[in-house]
Amino acid sequence: MEAPGAPLPSLLALSVLLALMACSKPETSGLSGAATTPLSDLNLVRAKIPPVLLAAQKAPYGPPADPSCEGLAAEVRQLDAALAPDLDAPPSTDPTLAERGRAEAGGAAVGAVRHTAEGLIPFRGWVRKLTGAERYSKLVNEAIAAGQVRRAYLKGLGQARGCPPPAAPRRAEPATASSAPGPTPEAQPR
Repeated sequence: MEAPGAPLPSLLALSVLLALMACSKPETSGLSGAATTPLSDLNLVRAKIPPVLLAAQKAPYGPPADPSCEGLAAEVRQLDAALAPDLDAPPSTDPTLAERGRAEAGGAAVGAVRHTAEGLIPFRGWVRKLTGAERYSKLVNEAIAAGQVRRAYLKGLGQARGCPPPAAPRRAEPATASSAPGPTPEAQPR
């Protein structure tokens, strides 16, 4: 029979193993990212900030190096690669019910591992402050925000110049007369 504290060492060993696996890849996301949470809290593993976001942080409203539509599109694509999809991004293909179920189950598993890994470090908030992890996390969030502002600024410049997407925002598809909501001609008063 195992002692009440026996699962903790095996969980810690699993977390360390997953953390080492995550260190072998350039990006940590999903299960390996969740498992490295304690290492991030100790400021031993850091998410690398892409250079395009660091540049955006220095001058979010600076003039673009190449103000042509092609130059704006190239800079927007670089920001798109470093950031989450923009609000005007076309929707991805419609996943099937089974694919959505797998994604939700995977997300729940990752959330459970992250929650467990976060619980491994007592006084996590203080540890993050003392190790500098909280300050670095704030720097990462500021770089992401600056990148989003820069992308919006560049798309605004592109829109003012009449550039096509991605140098300008994508426009929503206009509704046709037959699909537009509202009263039909027969229902309108005469």
